Amino acid sequence: MISGMGFFTDAYDLFNINIMLLFLTPLWHLTSVQESLLASSAIFSAIVGQLLFGRLLDLLGRKKIYGIEAGILAAGAVLSAFSTNFTMLLATRTIMGLGIGGDYPASATIASEYAPTSSRGKSVALVFSMQGFGIATAVITGLLAAAYLPAGMAWRVVAFVGAIPPAFVVYFRRHVPETPRYSLLVKGDASEARRGLRLVLGSDGEVAKAKAQRTPISEFFREYWPLLIGTTLPWTFMDMALYGTGVFSSYVTSSLLPTKSLTASVLRAGVPLLIGIPGYFAAAALVDRLGRKPLQLIGFAIVTAIYIPMALYYMKFISVNSYLLYAFFGLSFTALNLGPNTTTFILPAEVYPVRYRSTGHGISAAAGKAGAAITTFAFPLIKASLGSSLGLAFIFGLLAVVSVVAMIITAAFIPETKMVPLEEASKEKLVVESPVPVPHHSG
Repeated sequence: MISGMGFFTDAYDLFNINIMLLFLTPLWHLTSVQESLLASSAIFSAIVGQLLFGRLLDLLGRKKIYGIEAGILAAGAVLSAFSTNFTMLLATRTIMGLGIGGDYPASATIASEYAPTSSRGKSVALVFSMQGFGIATAVITGLLAAAYLPAGMAWRVVAFVGAIPPAFVVYFRRHVPETPRYSLLVKGDASEARRGLRLVLGSDGEVAKAKAQRTPISEFFREYWPLLIGTTLPWTFMDMALYGTGVFSSYVTSSLLPTKSLTASVLRAGVPLLIGIPGYFAAAALVDRLGRKPLQLIGFAIVTAIYIPMALYYMKFISVNSYLLYAFFGLSFTALNLGPNTTTFILPAEVYPVRYRSTGHGISAAAGKAGAAITTFAFPLIKASLGSSLGLAFIFGLLAVVSVVAMIITAAFIPETKMVPLEEASKEKLVVESPVPVPHHSG
C-alpha cells in the first residue's frame, strides 16, 4: 500500500488534466498549443525525474531516496491548484512531474526486491494496479466537481485532491527499511538485510554473505543493451497509445457521442478509462501463470485489432454503430492494462542487476514517458490541422502500426522471467564468501 499509493497519485495527476482541460479551455480561452503544453508538461518533467531518481536510487540506496519524490509530487499538486494563469499552471505541473517520474523506479524496485519469487509479478502488478484507482478517482472527482461547483473552483479541487495521498505516505516511505538485496549485495551489511527481512517475515532470516560484483556503467550498457531495447521501445509505443488516447479521450468520445452538458462530457470521457480498470487485476492474477511476455504480446495484439477498425471508421471506409465503437474504445484500455501497461512496468524491475536495477527501470520508464509526451503534445495539433475525423484516423492508424512494431520487439528482445529468482533473471554476478541458504519464501 505504501508503494501503491504513489501510483494511485501518479495516475490521478497525469490523467486529471483531461478533466481539468474541460473546465479550463473555455475559462482561459486556451489554444491548441496551450492545451498541448498543459497536457504534456508533467510528462516531460517525469522523464527527468525517472532518469534522475533512477540513478540516485542505485547510487545512494532505496531508503535514502524513498519519500522525497512523494513530497515533490504533493507540493506540485498543491501549487497547481492555486495557479492563477496558464504560465503558473504549466510551471507547477512541471514540478509535479518530477515527483511522478521519481516514483516509477522507486516503487517498482522496492516492490520487486521485497517480493518472493513465486508471486513477484503479482506483487509488482498490484502496486501498479493502484494506477486504475487513481484514474477512477480522477473521473469521480471531476464528475462531483462539475455537478456541484462552479467551473472556476471545480478544476482547482480536481488539482488539489492529487496532493492528499502522497502527503500521507511521505512519513511511511521515509521509514521503510532498506531492501535486503541492496543492503547485502551492494552495501555488504548482513544485519541491515536481516532487518529488511523482518519486515516481510516477521522474524530474522538467514542470509548469504555475498556481494554483487561492481561493474562500470559502460559495461552495464555494453552487456544489457539488447534488454534495454526490449524494455524501452515497447514501453514507448505503449505509452503513446495509453496517454495519447487516455489524456485526450474526450476527443474520441465527443466524436462518437456528442453532448452539450459539462457533467455528461466528463462522464463520457471517463467511462472508457473505467472500463480498462479490470485489466490491472486480470494482469495481477495471470502474470505469474501465463508469464510477462505472453501477456505483453496478447495486449498489443488486441489493441491493434481495435485501432485498425477505428482508423477505418474515421476514414469513412466502414460504418460501425457509434455505441459499439465507444465500447471497443473502452476495451482498448482493458487490453493495455492486462498486457503491456503492466508488463512493461514489471520487466525492468526484474532483468537488471541490483547496482543498476533502478537505473535500468528509470531509463525504460523515461522512454515510455517520451512516447507519452510525443502523443499528448502532438495529438491536439494533429486534430487542429487535419480536422476531427481525419486527425483521429491518422492517430489510430499510427497507434496500430507502433503496436505491431512493439509486438515484434517483444518477441525478439524480451526474456521470460516468470518464476525465475531475481538474481537469475538479472544475470547477477555474485561474489559469495560464506554461502548460507536463503529461505525460499524470501525470494
